[in-house]
Amino acid sequence: MNTTSVNGALLAAMIKNGAASLKNKVKEVNDLNVFPIPDGDTGDNMFLTIDAGVVALADEPASVGEAARLAANGMLLGARGNSGVILSRIFAGIARGLEGVDEADVRTFHKAMESGVKESYSAVSVPVEGTILTVYRDAVRYAGTRITGGTSMETYFEDLHYELCRSLERTPDLLDVLKEAGVVDSGGAGFIYIAEGMAKALSGEMTELAETSAARKNVDLNAFTEDSVLEFGYCTEFLLRLQRAKVDIDTFDVNPLIEWLGSVGDSVVCFKEGSIVKVHVHTMKPGDVFNHVQQYGEFLTIKVENMTLQHNEVHGGESFKSRIEKPRKPFGIVSVAAGKGIKETFLNLGCDVVVDGGQSMNPSAEDMISAFEQINADVIFVFPNNSNIIMTANQAAEIYKGSDVRVVPSKTIGEGYAAISMLDTEIGDTDAIIESLKEIIADVVTGTVSKAVRDTEMGGVSVRKDDYIGFVGDTIYVDSPDRAEAALVLAEKMNAKRYDIMLVCCGEDVSSDESDKLQKELSKAYRRTEVVMIDGGQPIYDYIIILE
Repeated sequence: MNTTSVNGALLAAMIKNGAASLKNKVKEVNDLNVFPIPDGDTGDNMFLTIDAGVVALADEPASVGEAARLAANGMLLGARGNSGVILSRIFAGIARGLEGVDEADVRTFHKAMESGVKESYSAVSVPVEGTILTVYRDAVRYAGTRITGGTSMETYFEDLHYELCRSLERTPDLLDVLKEAGVVDSGGAGFIYIAEGMAKALSGEMTELAETSAARKNVDLNAFTEDSVLEFGYCTEFLLRLQRAKVDIDTFDVNPLIEWLGSVGDSVVCFKEGSIVKVHVHTMKPGDVFNHVQQYGEFLTIKVENMTLQHNEVHGGESFKSRIEKPRKPFGIVSVAAGKGIKETFLNLGCDVVVDGGQSMNPSAEDMISAFEQINADVIFVFPNNSNIIMTANQAAEIYKGSDVRVVPSKTIGEGYAAISMLDTEIGDTDAIIESLKEIIADVVTGTVSKAVRDTEMGGVSVRKDDYIGFVGDTIYVDSPDRAEAALVLAEKMNAKRYDIMLVCCGEDVSSDESDKLQKELSKAYRRTEVVMIDGGQPIYDYIIILE
């Protein structure tokens, strides 16, 4: 075939096929994990991100610009992990480059791809070369230099794929951690699979996409009967295309709309991208909302769900009335954690909402926004407690307009625990509070014990598959066939005797007998340090040792 341009239907098919292609390679991408423990999740994060874009796509987009925008908006909300956030920003840039375009020829499409490079780099405060950023940028630049008057979309993607693969092979030369682990960048690999699927769609070769999206959950219709009373309202979402005949699109301000939506509902998320306004609101009368906003434009998509069918899972049983009548408070706290015991610990520390997540189960931006919606506070402090969740939290904070959301850059459960336990809101000044939390985080050390999934050597430590390794950050200190011994040696390497408190979170596979024995040995070895054991119940990490 010799495709010379891309319309909305074709781009939608390309994105859907890119998602399907990646879905088939999720495990391969996950396995490109630098660290030899079972926490690789790049493939899952990238697939769930692009799949959110697939769900958001209309069946027949009117233009290539509309298809790109719908998919990008879905990905922005569905983004998970650093790789997912970057992927969502790539497509946000592509959408910006295709805004207002009915059908894109090769040169127009390439300019949109260049916009994706710019957008993705701007989303990262300190861009790291040797990652998906580099792989995507190199390929777009190379493909651009190959464009001639006779270049088709097929040959453009051939050139793109050629350089994607070459750039991926160079990533270990740019990142020492990749070279030491003997792998290439997982995010770059994931994008190659997406590009391969998009290229195949150009020739009509489509791959079946499994039903995996959370948006496709079954609904219990019996939860709302003939005798039920509506008390939870409707979760109402839509995309509105602003119309030039109704408003001045360039100067249209969403803030008055946000204020009005807040007067008829709650949990408001509203933002403008180009000529499209994305709205999410919980309201008793969605019809009133639709009638009001139609003065500005026309609908592209509409979704209305009776929240009685889902409130126990999503909203903890709070009725619509109780949520909107919840008194406003100055500060709220959202934390991310995995494991029943750890989540309960954070709630006891004063967290308003604990989002279920962590390594290998990163929450999406929409998950974070759902947590923000449950808190009626002027300022919300967010503790991601994982370096792979910080970008997602920042993206959610950027989208959400109901509160001043501040992301505290906690990279471990230990940092989050210490910061929340010492949080002093009496200071009053939000910026000063953030700075004090950063100082607390800087004084905390978190070590972890987990089972190795492969033989390797890192930092001079020989690791054997199925042994237990103890590490702090990216540094492995011990390898042992016994996990309790690994924990003891790790505590010594962490210089535990210098600290007043040692908090040990025991994983889901650690028995109470093993936990008690380890506590006795640690207390004996560090008599001046208070040793506190928590039945954390967390997956992957057998022990999390927190020193403060």
